[in-house]
Amino acid sequence: MSFTGKYELQSQENFEPFMKALGLPDDQIQKGKDVKSISEIVQDGKKFKVTVTTGTKVLHNEFTIGEECEIEMLTGEKVKGLVQMEGDNRLVANVKGLKSVTELNGDTITHTMTMGDLIYKRVSKRI
Repeated sequence: MSFTGKYELQSQENFEPFMKALGLPDDQIQKGKDVKSISEIVQDGKKFKVTVTTGTKVLHNEFTIGEECEIEMLTGEKVKGLVQMEGDNRLVANVKGLKSVTELNGDTITHTMTMGDLIYKRVSKRI
């Protein structure tokens, strides 16, 4: 199953409390909460390029499954991380106390981030 495609954000849960816990300033949180985000994923075997555009903010990450890489966090901070694949439709990363699970089911991507007791979930559909 290939993740390659463009996906538009359909819904999100716990955006504000999760972004506050990450340390994003309130003005950025308010700007970001109502903006439709577009994720573009290019998968070439085990290599991935992920670009997430939310308004004027663009987050770009490239990684290879099972190899340490540098990941740009939502705060702009760059940290070392490792992305693993579970089955053929789940990407799992643990970075700085944050667990990220991206699951592809048909034309829908569900991205769940967990930090302590806080869970932020976003659902995007292929466009």
